[in-house]
Amino acid sequence: MTSTQKSRTTKTRLSRSIGLSALMLAVSGGVAFAQAVVVHGNRRVDAETIRSYAVGRESPQEIRESLLATGLFSNVQVNRRGSQIVVSVQEQGGTVNRVAFEGNRKIKGEQLAQIVQSRAGGPVSQALMDSDAERLREAYKRAGYGLSSVSARVAPLPNGRQDVVFTINESSKTGIKSINFTGNEAYSAGRLRGLMTSTESNFLSWIKTSDVYDPDKINSDMDLIRRFYLKNGYADFQVTNSAARFDEAAGGWVIDIQVQEGPRYQVGNVSVDSSLRDVDAAALQRYVATSTGDTYNAEAVEKSLVALTTEVARRGHAFAQVRPRGDRDASGRQIGITYVVDEGPRVYVERINVRGNTRTRDYVVRRELDLGEGDAYNKVMVDRAERRLNNLGFFNKVRITNEPGSAPDRVVVNIDVEDKATGSFSIAGGYSTSDGVIGEISLSESNFLGRGQFVRIAGTLGERTQGVDFSFTEPYFLGYRVAAGIDLFSKFNDNYNTGRFESRVTGGQVRFTFPITEEFSITPRYSLYTTEIDIPNEVSRPYNDCTFPIPGITPTGATAATPYNCVTNGEATVAVKEAQGSTLTSLVGLNFNYNSLDSVQNPRNGFMAELKPEFAGLGGDSKFFRVSADARYYREIFDDVVGFLRVQGGHVQATSGNLRMVDHYFLGPSLVRGFAPSGIGPRDVLNDPTANAVGGTTYFGGTVEVQFPIFGLPRDLGLRGAVFADAGTLFNYDGGSKSVAYACPAGSEARQYNVITGGAQSNIGCIRDKNILRSSVGVSLLWQSPLGPIRFDYAYALTKDDGQIGINPQTGLVGKYGGDRLQAFRFSGGTRF
Repeated sequence: MTSTQKSRTTKTRLSRSIGLSALMLAVSGGVAFAQAVVVHGNRRVDAETIRSYAVGRESPQEIRESLLATGLFSNVQVNRRGSQIVVSVQEQGGTVNRVAFEGNRKIKGEQLAQIVQSRAGGPVSQALMDSDAERLREAYKRAGYGLSSVSARVAPLPNGRQDVVFTINESSKTGIKSINFTGNEAYSAGRLRGLMTSTESNFLSWIKTSDVYDPDKINSDMDLIRRFYLKNGYADFQVTNSAARFDEAAGGWVIDIQVQEGPRYQVGNVSVDSSLRDVDAAALQRYVATSTGDTYNAEAVEKSLVALTTEVARRGHAFAQVRPRGDRDASGRQIGITYVVDEGPRVYVERINVRGNTRTRDYVVRRELDLGEGDAYNKVMVDRAERRLNNLGFFNKVRITNEPGSAPDRVVVNIDVEDKATGSFSIAGGYSTSDGVIGEISLSESNFLGRGQFVRIAGTLGERTQGVDFSFTEPYFLGYRVAAGIDLFSKFNDNYNTGRFESRVTGGQVRFTFPITEEFSITPRYSLYTTEIDIPNEVSRPYNDCTFPIPGITPTGATAATPYNCVTNGEATVAVKEAQGSTLTSLVGLNFNYNSLDSVQNPRNGFMAELKPEFAGLGGDSKFFRVSADARYYREIFDDVVGFLRVQGGHVQATSGNLRMVDHYFLGPSLVRGFAPSGIGPRDVLNDPTANAVGGTTYFGGTVEVQFPIFGLPRDLGLRGAVFADAGTLFNYDGGSKSVAYACPAGSEARQYNVITGGAQSNIGCIRDKNILRSSVGVSLLWQSPLGPIRFDYAYALTKDDGQIGINPQTGLVGKYGGDRLQAFRFSGGTRF
């Protein structure tokens, strides 16, 4: 062994010796310290346990705080006595037998038990009880009962056990007293408050819950405001501060929100820059939703990213990344947007974890992702899935994050959700000018059994209408993004005011909806239903013949054998008599739907259109082709002032023989306000000059409307005003044969029907069918109330069919025949209670 090696060996032995000596000193010191701690006052807690909390702590204060933190002691005193540490403890008063709550009605005891930290079997701790009481007070504040008080006490029991009892004095609801904005210039505070789901308290607070302060809801509202600004050109917008404070004097919460808007930008030059060798940038340009000169819209940028990513992946570049690059021109207030397409890192999804769902099944969440385990990871598609999950309405919140996987090229996707109640039971009542007093009971579930299926059953009962309907929709039929549904229905109507008959429609429909893009979808459907027409024939309603003469009205000598002489008693028209009985309709249809509205419930911007071709004749009694279209355009003209344009039209044509009366269109205020239901279009003037609408085959119409807030009223009340102008017409009755010579009242033509009622002339109808443009102007009051949407319309008819004065050839009476029926005031809506 060399001298160097000997030296190293000596140093090693010396180091080991020093380390062993230090360890022995530390152990002996710890033992000596433990022996220097003297414990007094303990009865249940072992002294060695108490001494263990003193090891490593130098000051008496540190020892005291560590022992109090255990919750085992109500009082601890620590003093030095020479070389000794004297610890005097006072143990908590026994063990918790159970935790009970008194006076709670607003929040269930099961929920409160999850908030407190006192637990059965644990020590009774006054400090813990006090902190639990504060937690309960905070929970009541968040639930909207901020002035509630909570006190804690113990109830002694035998064997040293005690009940911990929290007594709660619940206050009335303490909602959000005010929501204040600073820094906003482009949009008023009222407009921004209208975007939020949280609202201020007002006289409707007794029936609404949106004024309850919820931090999570406020954070969600901040995101709604941010997205609103980014959609309307304010690319630099940010919420700089959001604070909530409870004002006991005011009895509620005050929310202060500070924003920084920045300038409003237009879109400058738009281009696509692709670094992929076999992907031409020019070929991708058509997938871009932003155009030069448009107001900058962050949602349009997101749609462009999704469309470009999907197309590039379809071309074989699963790992490609598409990102927007903005080139701001502050002076010109423009943002040039370049969509950069690069080959991204080859990262795969190793695992997808769905967490927090207690009711919704995993596959309902997973199917909203356009990628699965083993697929290429793409941030754009993950963001799209998060938006889809939030839009389902199944969850209070959704958050998707990722973490590194088992290898550098692996990533784990975590989807955290929180289920919410998705079922609803409602009892609704209201009044409409078409159906009178009406009530409805419905039960619906949008996440049936956690499978994401929609189920609804409802019953309707009114003065002139009764019905029941059932709907079921599976949004992912056979695992594909295809919504399949079935509808069953039965509805009865007493058409006393329009045609002297009663009708019942009973049947069902099967439908499939194929989404082509985010806005466009196609829905093929098949319907099978029966229409039963019955004409009452009783003393109070003798609409079928002269069996029940009306004194002073029915001509003398009129009998059932000569029913034509009953024309003045309000008898049903021959067209209605022809339709008596049951008609089976077998119909296939196809809906083309486009919807870019910013909100379905309260649209302000966007376009919606629907085209519905239908064919009846695959069996059944009805033989016709029908097509209808409806397009609506909304545009916010000024802050909270919305312009609305609508055009609609339709045509039905028999494919064999004449069209049945029940297959015609019957229109009124749904086309032109100011007119009664079935108040527009062809009428049979022979038996009743005004009541017997027979329908038409062709209609078209248009609406111009401006909706605005009502000055001086809080916007969250949901009250808005509107002015409107309507124009439209319905014409061309196609029932019965026109080839008949008969003297009808002036302005109408004779029709021959195949109806046998006792006399040859009883088969004749006189149809007034004038293609006259009807128009009206009016004002409206709209209330998006917590009780349901309610609308009041008052319209004045500008142009109409006044009918024509003529002499009835059978009665000799002079009158006005075939005029439209007016209805200036219209009220519709419902209540939920």
